[in-house]
Amino acid sequence: MSEASFFTDMLQSITDRGRQLLFSGSRATQVAAKADLQTLCEMLLSSRGEASGMALAAEILDRWGALESEGAQAFLDMLHEKFGPDTTKLDQAIENYRTDKSSAAIIALHQAAEPRRQELLRRLNHAPNGTAKLVRMREQLLASKDQSAGYHALDADFTHLFGSWFNRGFLTLRPIDWSTPAYILEKIIKYEAVHEIAGWEELRSRLAPADRRCFAFFHPRLADEPLVFVEVALTRSVPSAIGDVLVEGREQINADEATTAVFYSISNCQDGLRGISFGNFLIKQVVEDLRRDLPGLKNFVTLSPVPGFARWLAKARASAADRLLPEAARETLMLLDDASWPDNENTASEVERVLLPLAARYFLTERTPEGRPIDPVARFHLGNGARLERLNFLGDRSSKAMQQAHGLMVNYLYKLDDIVANHEALAQRGEVIASPAVKGLLNQNDESRRGGNGQQGSRPFAQIMNSTLGGGRK
Repeated sequence: MSEASFFTDMLQSITDRGRQLLFSGSRATQVAAKADLQTLCEMLLSSRGEASGMALAAEILDRWGALESEGAQAFLDMLHEKFGPDTTKLDQAIENYRTDKSSAAIIALHQAAEPRRQELLRRLNHAPNGTAKLVRMREQLLASKDQSAGYHALDADFTHLFGSWFNRGFLTLRPIDWSTPAYILEKIIKYEAVHEIAGWEELRSRLAPADRRCFAFFHPRLADEPLVFVEVALTRSVPSAIGDVLVEGREQINADEATTAVFYSISNCQDGLRGISFGNFLIKQVVEDLRRDLPGLKNFVTLSPVPGFARWLAKARASAADRLLPEAARETLMLLDDASWPDNENTASEVERVLLPLAARYFLTERTPEGRPIDPVARFHLGNGARLERLNFLGDRSSKAMQQAHGLMVNYLYKLDDIVANHEALAQRGEVIASPAVKGLLNQNDESRRGGNGQQGSRPFAQIMNSTLGGGRK
C-alpha cells in the first residue's frame, strides 16, 4: 500500500468514526443531522475535536456535491455573504492600529481582516479527498457567470489558499511513458489541450519512441491526477511546423543523437487551479533533468501556438482608426476570408509578406491595459525568461490553429544564462527580448506604413526567419 493510500484510508477511518458520533444516536447529535449547510459550516468553524471536525467537513462536502447548479451557486453566494471578515473585530483592529503601530497590532489587524471563509476552506480541506473537492468547487466558481465583487472576493480566497497548498515544494515531477499506469495515461489523452490525442495509438507514438519524453507534476493530495504536463520532442534541429514533430512515419532518432529539446505541448489539467502557476517550474525542472541525462542537448525551445493572434488581427482589420494597418495590407488580408488560401502558393506568399510583420507587432508592441504581452502563451514563456526566437508561417494547419492564429506558430528559446535577464527586462521595463530576425520584421512593418514594399532587400520572409536557428518548413 502506498503512503498516500495509507494516509487517505486513515483519514477516512477517523471521519467515519466522527460521523458515527456526530450524526447518530442522541438528540444533540440529531441537530447536526438536520442542520442546513450554513449551520454546519458554523459548527465546523467552532469545532475543536479532530474526528468531529473531519466528519463535519465530509458532511458539508458530500451535501455540496449533491446540489444542483442553482443550489451550488447559492452555496457559493452564502460563503461570500455569511463568512466574510468579522467587521466589528476589523473596525476595532483598525482603530487600535491607528494609535499603536506595533507588530502585535499589525498581526491583530491581519487576523481580523482575513475572511472567516478562509479558515472554513482550510477545515473543509481536512475531509477525505477534501483538496480534490475544493478544486472542483473553484472550477464551479470560475464557470459561474457571476462577475460581482463577491465573486472576485471569493476567488481571491481560493487563489490565496491554493497558492500555498500547491507550492512547488509539495509537487513531484514524474516522467510519463508507455509503462505508466493506464488510468494516468487516459488522463493525458483527456487533458491534452494543445494538440489533440485521437486515441491510444497516437498516444503511443508520443510516448514510446526513444526521441520522445513527457513529464508531469503531481500533488500528494491528488496523487493520481496530473496538474500539468509537458510533451518533449528530441530532435537534430529546431522545427518550424508541428508536422515536423507529429507527422506519422517521421524519422526517429536515438536520444543521444539529439541536439535540441522541443517543448511542443504544455497542458494544464485542473480547471479549478487556473491561475496557479506550475508550468514555469515544470519547464525549468525538465530542462535541468534533460541536461543531466542528455549532455548533448544544446537548444531548449518551444513550438508554441498563438491563440490570440487571429482575434487581435480581426479587430485591427475592423478598425478604420488603426493607422498601423495600411490600406494595401487590408486588401491583402482579405485573402484570409477564403478558407482555401493556404493551398495556393502565390496567395500564401502574399499573405506571408503582410502577416509576419503584423505578428511581430502583435508580440513586440501590443500590450494589455496592465502593460503585459497580449498573447497568453507569450506572457507565460516571456515571463519565464524565454526569448521570442522565430515566427513560423503556417506552422500548424489544423482547423483549430487556422481559426486561432491563421496557422502561425512560434519558437521561444530558453537559454539558461539569459533567463533571469530576459525576465527582468519584461518585468521591469516591459521589453520583450526577441531575436534580430523578429525585430527585423517589425522594422518591415514600419517601412510598409511609410509606403515601402515591406521587403528586406531581396530575401524572402521564410529565409529571413530561418536564418537564426536554421531549418525551415518541410
